Amino acid sequence: MNRFLFIFLFFSYSSVAQSTDFILLQKRNRTIATYYAGNHITFTTTTGASIDADITQIKNDTIYLQQYIVQQVPTTLGVYILDTMGSYRYQYLYNQIKSITTTNRNFDFSASGASLLGGGAILMIASGVVYLADRNSFSPVLLAAGAGLAAAGYLISKGSSGNGMVIGKKYKLVYVDASNIKR
Repeated sequence: MNRFLFIFLFFSYSSVAQSTDFILLQKRNRTIATYYAGNHITFTTTTGASIDADITQIKNDTIYLQQYIVQQVPTTLGVYILDTMGSYRYQYLYNQIKSITTTNRNFDFSASGASLLGGGAILMIASGVVYLADRNSFSPVLLAAGAGLAAAGYLISKGSSGNGMVIGKKYKLVYVDASNIKR
């Protein structure tokens, strides 16, 4: 009896198969990211909509998404907790994606540029205060260094685009239909 029960449970157990279709984000024919069912994706569509959702399925050039509405709600004790208020389901063709935002661990140019800009501005203000208070202690080299840091920070933060990786010349999306690949 135990063997029959074990065999019945073993063969009736359903497992999740590997997802078939996926999308590659490539930069000059080198794969940067792979998106498939179960992944999280953040992108902007060609119509300007900003989507931050989970991929539920990719099939026939279409990405099926589910986006959750998470808000802080008060409890009976007067504290706030995060709760899922609802969700939306979307579907987009993969070629309707204008830009993709990736969360990777590379160097963040926009944050570094803002830090340099702020630090340079503080050095320039401090040099101005020293000039007004005690002109003998004033250092024009420190003022020039502050101006140089602020200018470098401005140029770095201006050069780093905050709109993600725009699909076009440098980046491209490639749809891979693995269900039609013959083995």
